Amino acid sequence: MCLIGQRASSSRRASRWTSSRRLWTSTGTATDVFVPLDADAVNSSLPELSLAYNGGKDCLVLLILYLCALHEKGLASPEPGAHIETAIQCVYIQDEHPFPEVEAFVESSVKIYSLSLLEYAKPMKLAFTRYLRDTPSVKAILVGTRRTDPHGEHLAHFDPTDSGWPKFMRIHPVIDWHYVDIWTFIRHLKIPYCNLYDQGYTSLGGTTDTHPNPVLARQSSTGQADASPNGTSNGSGTPKFRPAYELVDDYKERLGRDR
Repeated sequence: MCLIGQRASSSRRASRWTSSRRLWTSTGTATDVFVPLDADAVNSSLPELSLAYNGGKDCLVLLILYLCALHEKGLASPEPGAHIETAIQCVYIQDEHPFPEVEAFVESSVKIYSLSLLEYAKPMKLAFTRYLRDTPSVKAILVGTRRTDPHGEHLAHFDPTDSGWPKFMRIHPVIDWHYVDIWTFIRHLKIPYCNLYDQGYTSLGGTTDTHPNPVLARQSSTGQADASPNGTSNGSGTPKFRPAYELVDDYKERLGRDR
């Protein structure tokens, strides 16, 4: 990957180089998960595969990796407006109180990436049960879970669902990616993302349990954190929170979530 900012200090350049090298490794590991895809067996394999997509940064990266894998395997990527049978299968499990910005971004993703997306409201277990009933060919679902996410610590790249859940294989290509890897990937490739991330939101849930991350609150002239319950700007027009991609600590990603 290219190093950004040639005028940066040598230590900053070294840090970016390390991050770039790690991202190359992470990307290679993630795409290795798609090795079983075989162009000769596309008619039988792809209908069995779906992707969990909710407009968040992690599943956005996962979607792009999936598209890259299809291209690498010589499988034609669907064009915008493609016929439903050739579109990428996705399931969107909607929060009880969704952000309008998230809904709008998901809708735009469907058009841009030609997704065949079915939408279900939470609870998650019931949503997956209904999705598998509606799409009985699906046997595996790509999920954007990472190691530092809730219940992600002990997951592998391939995990069957737990007992008591609808049965399918969970595939986690980005399980070992770090938070900064996700944002390096998105920003380096200039991938459009949900605008809530520019307002200090680092993990997206619903409107009742999600706030801008307090770690990203801008300091006021008095040195105090200039934070508010949302990502609106202060009187000077400056956003009260820095953008999500400025966070570096994986374990502080969910500090804007109530649960």
